[in-house]
Amino acid sequence: MSSLDKEGVNGRHESTPGQVARNVLGGELAICSLQPRTGFFRDGCCHTGPQDVGRHVVCAEVTAEFLAFTRRRGNDLSTPVPEWDFPGLKPGDRWCLCAERWREALEAGVAPPVVLEATHEAALRHVSLDDLKRHAKSPSSDPPR
Repeated sequence: MSSLDKEGVNGRHESTPGQVARNVLGGELAICSLQPRTGFFRDGCCHTGPQDVGRHVVCAEVTAEFLAFTRRRGNDLSTPVPEWDFPGLKPGDRWCLCAERWREALEAGVAPPVVLEATHEAALRHVSLDDLKRHAKSPSSDPPR
């Protein structure tokens, strides 16, 4: 269990208090990115809960194509927004994306690669495991920063 899980993240996400959040493969939810620090709760993980209306549960490695796509859809992820503790993303950064936006990108042919071990099981309410697996990136190929 990571120190992030021990530091009170449980109880804020969709796991029963005292339980560890699960990824789409059924294992413990891994860290997505600490640099930039991602997640709805900015804890580095794609945890979710009632406050996370957008369901930021898909850990993806963003691409230039995806960033351009989401900008055209009205969500500029490249420009920093300090008041939201958002650094702005560049290709290669890992980020917890909204499951619906990832699905839209999939349908448009620009879905970024996904880190399954760091993608929250809640993503399966919006996208299929098969689609996620087809876009899977190995977490060991580039560990979280």
